[in-house]
Parts: sequence; C-alpha cells; structure tokens
Amino acid sequence: MAVLTDKVAVITGGSSGIGLAIARAFRDEGAKVFITGRRKETLDEAIVELGANATAVVCDSAAPADLDALYETVRAQVGHVDVVVANAGIGIQTAFGEVTEEQFDAMFATNVKGTVFTVQKALPLLRPGASIILTGSSAATRPPYGLEIYAATKAAVRNLARGWAHSARQYGFRVNVLSPGTVPTPGLLDLVPAEVREQSEEATPLGRLGTPEEIAAAATFLASNASSYVNGSELAVDGGAAQI
Repeated sequence: MAVLTDKVAVITGGSSGIGLAIARAFRDEGAKVFITGRRKETLDEAIVELGANATAVVCDSAAPADLDALYETVRAQVGHVDVVVANAGIGIQTAFGEVTEEQFDAMFATNVKGTVFTVQKALPLLRPGASIILTGSSAATRPPYGLEIYAATKAAVRNLARGWAHSARQYGFRVNVLSPGTVPTPGLLDLVPAEVREQSEEATPLGRLGTPEEIAAAATFLASNASSYVNGSELAVDGGAAQI
C-alpha cells in the first residue's frame, strides 16, 4: 500500500523545484496535496502535471491573510490536514557590508515569519499524529559567503522545530526539519553561480549534487508513519557536505 494513502498534505512553495518534487512524491504515495506559490501561471503548470488529486492556491506565505485563505480552501474541500511542509523560501546573495534592509526583511518575512504562520494557522485542522516538516538548509550549519542572512533564517527555522517539538504532546503533531544541501533547482541556478556549484560538488563527500527527487524521498519518510517516533530532529540530505 502507498505510505500516504488518504492523507492530506499542504506544501507551501510547491509549484517548482523541491516543493514540486515533494508534491509529486506525496501524490504518488496516495496523498491529496495542496500546493502554494506566488505566481498563478507556475501553479497552473504544476497542477497540469500533478493531476486531479492536487489543488493549487495562490499564496504568499509571508502574508497571514493569504494563509487564512489557503487553510479555508483546505477546510472547505477536505476538512483536515495530516502533513504540513513549510517549504516556501527565498535567498538573496549579497556580500557582507552591502545587505539592504529590504533584502533582510524579505528573507526573514518569507523564511521565518512565513514558516511560523504556515504552521500556526494549520493547528486547528491538524489530525492526531500529523507531521510538520520545515525546510531548512545545510547553509544553517555552513553559511556560504554572500548568503549569511539566508543562512541565519534557516538557523531560525531549525530552532523553531526544537521549540515546537515540546508542543507535540499538546497538539498531537510531530515536527522535524528537512535540510537539503546543494540541489540544482530553478531558484538555485538563479542564485548560485556555476563555479560555486562546482565547488560545492567537489566539497560534497558523495562527489555530486543532490536531486529534488532525493529530497522528496526524505520528505516522504518524515511524512509517513515510518517516522512516527521522530520529533524535533533535523534530517540532513546533503551528501555529507555539512556533516563532516
């Protein structure tokens, strides 16, 4: 049997890259998926691929009102949530000394504020045993030059999971962080120059970069009952790059 049969999953930032790969994997394992993104045209393309067992909602995770509308859609269609993947995030590469207030606010708004309210607003819909997955990054452990602020947001995400893990008993969920290493996605290709990606590949003990599908496989584990006793943890899927 598919490991997510009859489960309902909400995946923010699910219209492309790692988020779309997670949505695809969850769908293949039997879940009903709700994906979000800020661009309707990209969401429409994703829904064509994902098919009838997926719903797309235009949503900026940094805007609590958008999240209210998202969860109202979920409530109206299915009435509950089993898996939340707080995946929406942005990175802006800027050398130290040149970071602007706008860049700082944008990254913390989407990556930290967005994560907080994506989870908090899901609480009334969570079924017992729900799995909350926060997308972190190996950058939180080893911040790359020019991405220090992004790395700080992901370190904050890691500590949110540590704190929220204590609420598992009260709310009936478990929460974990999924931390990818360097994975070629449209966002990463725009953010990280080719020579930096090559350096990252060379520095990875496995000798290669990851794929969105490998991250999605790890997310599926965290979403499934196979990880039912995993709470407050960080699952690094980075080929060992930030582990040794």
